[in-house]
Amino acid sequence: TELSHLVASVRDDLETVEEIINIVDTQIETTGEKLPGTDYETFLTTGTSDPLPSSLSDENEAISISYTSGTSGQPKGVVYTHRGAYLNALGMALELGMNNRSVYLWTLPMFHCNGWCFPWGVIAVGGTHVCLRKFYPSTVISLIMDEGVTNFCASPTILIMLTKEHQVINKLQLSHTVTVVTGGAPPSPTLIQKMEELGIELIHGYGLTETYGPHSICEWQAPWNELSLAERARLKARQGVACIYSAQMRVVDKDMQDVPADGETMGEVVMRGNNVMQGYFNDPEATELAFRGGWFHSGDLAVMYPDGYMELRDRAKDIIISSGTNISTIEVERAIYKHPAVLEVAVIAIPDAKRGEVPKAFVTLKSDVSVSAQEIIDFCRQNLAQFKVPKAVEFIELPKTATGKVQKYLLREKEWVGYEKRIH
Repeated sequence: TELSHLVASVRDDLETVEEIINIVDTQIETTGEKLPGTDYETFLTTGTSDPLPSSLSDENEAISISYTSGTSGQPKGVVYTHRGAYLNALGMALELGMNNRSVYLWTLPMFHCNGWCFPWGVIAVGGTHVCLRKFYPSTVISLIMDEGVTNFCASPTILIMLTKEHQVINKLQLSHTVTVVTGGAPPSPTLIQKMEELGIELIHGYGLTETYGPHSICEWQAPWNELSLAERARLKARQGVACIYSAQMRVVDKDMQDVPADGETMGEVVMRGNNVMQGYFNDPEATELAFRGGWFHSGDLAVMYPDGYMELRDRAKDIIISSGTNISTIEVERAIYKHPAVLEVAVIAIPDAKRGEVPKAFVTLKSDVSVSAQEIIDFCRQNLAQFKVPKAVEFIELPKTATGKVQKYLLREKEWVGYEKRIH
C-alpha cells in the first residue's frame, strides 16, 4: 500500500484492470491507505489448480515493452516477445546453475530489461526471491548471510559501492557460494579482483536492453584457475561468448566481414538469435537501421581473441580520435581505476585545437581521501602510452540513470558547448 496513492491517481483511467490487490507492507512504518479491492492473503485463497486462461496464439507476440536507459539521449521502447522472454528466463537460470535451493536477491531493478527475466527464471526452478526496497551495502551483506542468498545481479557501480566500505567487507563471512552476474558497463579488472578476494564468484555478462539483458557470458575455463589472481581478473574482464540460448555474436568491419581474431583489430558487435528484440515500438526507421544486414547492430566496438572470446573496447560514439589515432575510453578508465583513491571514473573526448580530441577524466573519489588532478594524470603516465593520458581531470559526482549507468552524453554536452558536432 506504500504506492496506493499513485494507483488512486490513475484508477479512473484504468479500463482493463479487473481487480486491485492490496499488499500491506509490514516492513516500513508509513503505509498508504487500502484501495477498494481485495487484500493479498484473501486473494491467495481464491486460487485453483485449473490452468490459467491464455489468449496467446503466437509465441512471437509481444509480452512487454522495456525502455532503453537513455545514456545516449531519448529512451526507445524495446518490444520483447513471449518466446524471447521464456528462453531468456530459462537460459539465465541455466547459466547460473540455479535450482530449487537457489535464493535470488533483487539488487537488479525489476524494471530493467524485465529484471533480465529472472522474475520468471527463479520461479521456473522453484527458487526463492528476496526483494530489496533500496540498496544499502550493509543490508545486502546481512541478507546474503541471514537469508542464504546464492545469487544476485548488479552493475559495476553497485559492486563498487559494495566493496568500498571496510566495515562491510570485514563483516562478510561466507559459508556458502555466492554467484554474481555483472553487466551494464565493463567491470575493471581491479573490481573483479576485489570481488574474488571477498570470495564472491563474479560472472561477467554483456548485453543491452535490446537483448533482454546478457547476450554473452565470459564462460570460465578450468585451466584458468591455475593463473594468478591478476591474470584471472584480466580474462574475466572480457565479455566472452554468446550464451547457449542466444545463438550468434560476431565482431565485424564496416563491410560486415568478421575482423581477424587477433585481440587487436576493432569492429562492431552484431548479434541475432532468440533473445534479440522484435524491434523498437512505433519506430520502424530505427528498427530497420538497427537490423541492417540481418544482424542487430549494438554500436559497441570490440576485438575478438583467438580463443573466440570477445572484449569490448568502447561504444562507437565514445571512442576518442586524437591526431587520427583511436583511444579507447575503457582502457583509460581501467588505468585510472587502479589508483587506490578512485571510486568511479568516466572518460570522454573533449575538443582540442591541435589534436582534434583528447581524453578528459571525470572522477569520484572514495570517502576520506584526497588526491589532486595532477596526481591522477601522473599515475596514468605510469600505466598508459603518453597520447592516451587524460589532458584534464575533474572531480565530480557522476550523473547516472536509474539503473546506475553513467550518462556520458551529459558530460559531453557540457564540454562541447559552442561546437556544432561532438566530433572536432
